[in-house]
This record gives sequence, structure tokens and C-alpha cells, in this order.
Amino acid sequence: MAAIIRAEHLTHVYGQGMPDAATAIQDLSFEIEEGDFVGLIGSTGSGKSTLINHFNGILRPTSGKLYVAGEDMWANPKEIRKFRFMVGLVFQYPEYQLFEETVEKDIAYGPTNMGLSADEIARRVAQAARLCGIDDEMLKKSPFELSGGQKRRVAIAGVIAMQPRVLVLDEPAAGLDPEGRDNILSQVKNYHRETGATVVLVSHSMEDIAKYADKVIVMDQSKIRMYDTTEKIFSRAPELLEMGLSVPQVTKIFLRLRQLGVDVPTDVYTIPYAVKTILAAKAKKEAQV
Repeated sequence: MAAIIRAEHLTHVYGQGMPDAATAIQDLSFEIEEGDFVGLIGSTGSGKSTLINHFNGILRPTSGKLYVAGEDMWANPKEIRKFRFMVGLVFQYPEYQLFEETVEKDIAYGPTNMGLSADEIARRVAQAARLCGIDDEMLKKSPFELSGGQKRRVAIAGVIAMQPRVLVLDEPAAGLDPEGRDNILSQVKNYHRETGATVVLVSHSMEDIAKYADKVIVMDQSKIRMYDTTEKIFSRAPELLEMGLSVPQVTKIFLRLRQLGVDVPTDVYTIPYAVKTILAAKAKKEAQV
């Protein structure tokens, strides 16, 4: 599978040349393959937000290069708008960016700016609304009549309607109750399955990353420390804990069992996997009796 995003020695320094210059990301080289669902984790100040702001050209590298679909984003700065349509970025609390009279108009805002025909805009709005669980009745409402979770879905639908090849979400479930979190993230996962688009999910919730991501990038002190499948990343739970990161609660339980002398694996990171592991251990023990 070809890389949709590729970084070569990517570095960003805020206030370069000034006494208080700060290196936010340093010498990052990696690839994200098209169609992947990648989780991005790291403690506060690790460089996550700076990195994703490079993905659609909000920030320009201090040094190094970033390629999207094989093209150097900054080879011709006048063409940067093209990449901003290819990589859709959903910021934290995106509902604060809603401003149109109706939900339908808000979702249509991005496609309209792309210069698409009225028929194509209507088709995209309908598709994005369906993918985000927005019915016809909600489309006619003012965004300001909606609940926090509904507003969040509308904001995400507005980005999805531009049909980006990469959808980047920065803490999309922040501030929502458990039901709202599951609703939003399940719809993002369904979008990923239905469209085959690449998804990058930034989250502090290890449970969310474990449940939805197929691969995980771990950032620490401006650098990428790990990048692997979700299973392999959480099998290194002690290293994550040393970085000041959390791990899923179920992983902590299995780590504790191991410390108590119980012969269990330490790469358990989801409840279904935990159940499967326990049942397999039980069957093995019963076979030995």
C-alpha cells in the first residue's frame, strides 16, 4: 500500500532565531499508508498538535519535507489550498466553528468553497449526514438548537463532505459523556470502513485508541518513540507508563496479574481480547486436569 502521508526529517521550531525558540517536533521521518486508521498519542507538549497542523499546511516545516499523495506540499506554496482539501482536519471542540443558519448549510460550506455544482454539493451533504447519523429533520434545524454531541457530529460531517483522502481528528470526543464518545467514534470508524479513507485520531483516551485504531504513533519530547500495530504498542505497556502515558484499564489488570505470578500475556488491550484470553487459559487448565 502506498503512503498517503510521508515525512522526511520534519522539524518545526516556534520562534526560530529568538531567545525563547522552542522545538516542537524534531527530525520526524515516517509514513502513513493509505487506508490506515492511525492513533496518535503522547503526553501534553509531546508535539502531537504541531504534527497534525503540518498535515494540511496550517504550519510550514522549519526544515524537512512533508509529502501528501506523493507530492511535496510546499514545493509550490501557491498550491497549498489543494492539500487542505485532501487532508481534512477536525479541531478540538469543532462545534464552536458552526455559524450557518441551518445544519444543512453548515455541512455544505466546505463543498461550496470547493466550487462544486449544486447537485454534487447536495449529494455530498446527504452522504456526510448519513455517515454521521444526521437525519432530515436535524438538517433543517439551526446548529445552535442542538446538543453538544449533535453539534460535534455536524462539524465532523462538514469536513467529511469535502471527501478528504485523510481525515484527522484532534480529540473528537473531548468533553462528551460515554454514550456521546461511543457514538462519535463509532461513526468515524464506520466512515473509515465505508470509504476506505485514511483516519488519524489524536486522543488521550487509551481505551479509544485501543478500540478503534489499527496502528499507533507514540510521541514523546518532540519525537516519535514508537510506531507499530496497536497490539504491539500496548504489549509495551511498561514503556508507555514510563513515558507518563496511560494504558487501557484492562491492560493494567493483566500487568498486575503478571506481577502476582499469574501466567497471562501482557499485550491484552481490549475487553473482547481479554475475554478470549481468559477463556483460552481456562480451557487449557481444564484440559490438564
